[in-house]
Amino acid sequence: MNAQDLVALMTQRAQAVQMVVRACADWRDAVAYTVDVTADQKGATIAPWGLPEEAHELLVRRAESQGLRVLAPPLRDHLEEIHTALTPAHWGIAETGTLVLDSTSEDLRLATMLSETHVLVLPESRLRLSSLDMVDTLRTWHGEPPRYVAFISGASRTADIERVLSIGVHGPQQVHLLILKEAAP
Repeated sequence: MNAQDLVALMTQRAQAVQMVVRACADWRDAVAYTVDVTADQKGATIAPWGLPEEAHELLVRRAESQGLRVLAPPLRDHLEEIHTALTPAHWGIAETGTLVLDSTSEDLRLATMLSETHVLVLPESRLRLSSLDMVDTLRTWHGEPPRYVAFISGASRTADIERVLSIGVHGPQQVHLLILKEAAP
């Protein structure tokens, strides 16, 4: 399956689990999108983790210009303040619309679990068709010492209380996937 087909399948499957999916040209576009989403939702803070240095600097400038605060680690000091998390995704599994993160960092776990909105950025080249294509990566991640690994398929949801669907109980209420377009070789 070529890259365009993987992106189309990932988009279809991610939208089926209520993710908002958008193509992005670059990190500048991803930062602008995140700041705009946060401002539109009347959020006050963004918790970034794992961004390239230039993207982090751009986020700080753009967020401040919109009256938003960028939270700095340790995020344990900001547990009740995290509105939006902005993180890269390590991998995407197209056939299930799932994002895979090496969540060994406590700051990443806090940002992704306590935010109201989670914006993930995934380069096209990190898309795989199935979880079977992830076996070697997962074996490496579960070596010594083992890592925390998160599989994210849409917003947090549960229906275990009187079979009533609740969104955002165990994590974000909204998940946005920004797929970074990459130039053809």
